[in-house]
Amino acid sequence: MLVKTGLFLLLVTILQVSARYTEVQPDFIENVIKYEEEAVNSGSRIVSGWEAVPGQHPHHAALRMVDPTGSVGGCGGSFASKEWVITAAHCTAGRVTIVVRGGVVSLTDPEYIHETTEYYNHPLYDNNRPTVVQPHDIGLVKLQSPVTYSFRLQRIRIQPRADAYRNYEGAVVYASGHGRTWTGGAVTEVLRWVYLTAISNQACGSTFTSGIIIETSICARFFNVTSQSTCQGDSGGPLVHVGSDSVPTLIGVTSFVAGGNFGCHSGLPAGFIRPGPYLDWFEQVTGIDFENLVEDEPTTPAPSPTTPRPTETVPITTPEIDYNTTPDYRPSPTIPAPSPTTPSPTETVPITTPEPDRPTSTFPDSKPTSSIPDVTTFAPVQPTTEDYHITTPNDEEGSGGDGGDDSDCSDSNEDDEMSELLKRLEVKVKVKVRFDKYKHKEEKEKVTEIKKHH
Repeated sequence: MLVKTGLFLLLVTILQVSARYTEVQPDFIENVIKYEEEAVNSGSRIVSGWEAVPGQHPHHAALRMVDPTGSVGGCGGSFASKEWVITAAHCTAGRVTIVVRGGVVSLTDPEYIHETTEYYNHPLYDNNRPTVVQPHDIGLVKLQSPVTYSFRLQRIRIQPRADAYRNYEGAVVYASGHGRTWTGGAVTEVLRWVYLTAISNQACGSTFTSGIIIETSICARFFNVTSQSTCQGDSGGPLVHVGSDSVPTLIGVTSFVAGGNFGCHSGLPAGFIRPGPYLDWFEQVTGIDFENLVEDEPTTPAPSPTTPRPTETVPITTPEIDYNTTPDYRPSPTIPAPSPTTPSPTETVPITTPEPDRPTSTFPDSKPTSSIPDVTTFAPVQPTTEDYHITTPNDEEGSGGDGGDDSDCSDSNEDDEMSELLKRLEVKVKVKVRFDKYKHKEEKEKVTEIKKHH
């Protein structure tokens, strides 16, 4: 019984949600742009998202627009090049001046901030009715001072012509925005972002029955929490898709959400304008083929000409995930890994001077002499007894005499022979000792030499 009751309640809920999707009339659709009083009172911002960190969305531009009455509005945009920003036409229609901030998370700490009065809205957009949701809600802002690319500020790739009318249904995308407007700019605002899920134009058109969904539109709704959406103040901001090549691509410009009694938290889809179908118009206005744009390598002001483009990745920290309310992953930062603005010092291999008694890697032609000056490292030649033969007068005269005193001569000869024998024995002993001594030393030197080379 409980199971049947649960199924019945679930069916009723589904029917109610389906009914709500068909009830959204044109009067309840509004541009996501508000003025200060409405924005402050509604607390509008990217809904159910996360605060961004520097370098996470470097393509995001923050616009503050002033109309002829002095009222100030806030919008987002995307850097398409060093001199052009893509935004929504209803953000710039009728404005007298626009302040553009770039490289920004907190609006009080931009890397780039300049004012401009030059903008172009698509010719099919009616600038006289900016409060009415219209197709072709897309425009370009010309920067009076070009930006300098850095880790915090980069252009984004524009949707190519081949994907201009692609069905992104089911794809995970993400949007970013500051979500508030004000006069004076004294309030600190932090860039926020949120995951969304793209839906087909057919599903989006069945929700909004006003006929504003055309082939150049794209819609997205919540990812896993019904309150996730863009909201007032996020108009003109980017809708980004990261494809198989891991390159973030601008596939939508924030245009409208369900208004009236529905609002940003209703779970109904938000509407965006595809930039791909307008590439030819972009080129007519700017003279730039954004699909094949090649610019100088993004660099930051360097202390010396040899400073390379940053490559080191700065860690991106994101909030802990609550699986009941938030997705289970985060998008990657939108550039290559930062790196230090100065090159890492070239690694110097230490030059070690060999110790004086250590052999070099090449052997000399002859071995060094030992500490005994009269002994070389060549193996000593074994001496013979003839080398040390001592001649005496008696040797030359022979043992036979001239008939002198035999006894005296015999004694003398015996003494001489004994002396000679003793001398020869002494020489042999000295030679043997010396030979053995240096032979042993030579062998020891060879063993030492072998050990050193191993």
